[in-house]
Amino acid sequence: MAERSNAPHLKCDVPKRHREFESHPIRLRFVVAKLRRDKVRRRFAKASIIVLQPILMMDMFFCGMRIAQIAPLAERVPPKQYGGTERVVYALTEELVRRGHDVTLFATGDSNTSGKLHPVFPRPLREARIPDPYGVNHATLLNIGEAYGMHGEFDVIHDHVSPISLPVANIVATPVVMTVHGPFTPENRRLYNRMNRPVVVTISKSQLYRPNGINHAGVIYNGLAMEKYPFDAEPEDYLLFVGRISPEKGVHFAMEVAQSLDMRLIIAAKLDAQDEDYFRVLVKPRLSSRIEWIGEVGEEQRNELMSKARCFLHPVMWREPFGLTLIEAAACGCPVVAFNRGSIPEVVEDGVTGYVVADVDEMIGAVENIDGIDRATCRARVLLRFNAERMTDEYEDLYRKIFNQNRLHAQEGA
Repeated sequence: MAERSNAPHLKCDVPKRHREFESHPIRLRFVVAKLRRDKVRRRFAKASIIVLQPILMMDMFFCGMRIAQIAPLAERVPPKQYGGTERVVYALTEELVRRGHDVTLFATGDSNTSGKLHPVFPRPLREARIPDPYGVNHATLLNIGEAYGMHGEFDVIHDHVSPISLPVANIVATPVVMTVHGPFTPENRRLYNRMNRPVVVTISKSQLYRPNGINHAGVIYNGLAMEKYPFDAEPEDYLLFVGRISPEKGVHFAMEVAQSLDMRLIIAAKLDAQDEDYFRVLVKPRLSSRIEWIGEVGEEQRNELMSKARCFLHPVMWREPFGLTLIEAAACGCPVVAFNRGSIPEVVEDGVTGYVVADVDEMIGAVENIDGIDRATCRARVLLRFNAERMTDEYEDLYRKIFNQNRLHAQEGA
């Protein structure tokens, strides 16, 4: 006959880690009692989550959130001249504050904001001639460290400087939204794959064409407050290029188009040191009284140029993640003619706000037919699709979603 155990008969499966107590009846009773209490707590927690979830959602709908916006330091917010990311951060921050959110902006000391400004450097890094102003430098690292060091003071952190900040963003408890404003590369894809706690937002569909392994929340197109941009229904007879003189922006193709059509071309663009060889070989020899480089310009002068230009040329040679100047030109009623690269067909509505073309020959043909684009319709359409309110609506929804998910997960683990 099998030997009868002295252990009490308890209807509870004992986990392996507690089997050592099976020969100790009193200890076993305590273990089983704890397991039963834990089971009840888990059931209560699940029931509480079901009840509390709509309450939490309503709470975040009616109450403002504490939001950190981490901007690049290469330019101020908003930028004086060049600076697409900083322009977007400004529009988003202003709209969030207008809606009652408590926003802290981590940016240069000369930035303008209706929120709370937390500067670590007094002026734009490019203006201060800091080496590698768009990459890893002491001021950018300090900006990241200050923002994430205060993570407990925020409900959500919105990071616009990735992938530099990924190692820190990946380990903080506060939920992080990370908008990628630049291109994905084989190198930085590995970072986003390995450090994938932050929620990643892209600014076009083509930007992240293979999202495997990346914590991708979706696409939120850039938006700006462009309602007050100037508009002119009767343009002057010149073409316009705005942005940066570099091989990937293809300004030499814009010059070729202007020469072929014998039209005036105004180039309002910055020139960085690394692009001086390109400028010297392919751009400078073509400058003339008809093709004029006027340097980098401020927003007011740029918008005035856009409103009066017959069309805006964008012969881009890389996978453009978005192309903010495209929507700014169209908001001034200036149709865009752009090469079909990256996000271009998502941003330019072919035949409505401009033309999407394959090469220089097609660009020449599109310019010849530019009067087929109604300038008032061009403006109205881009104001509808790429306004700051629409962009903020989508980010606001995402903030609430990840904040509530984070809070519910914390309650489940309690």
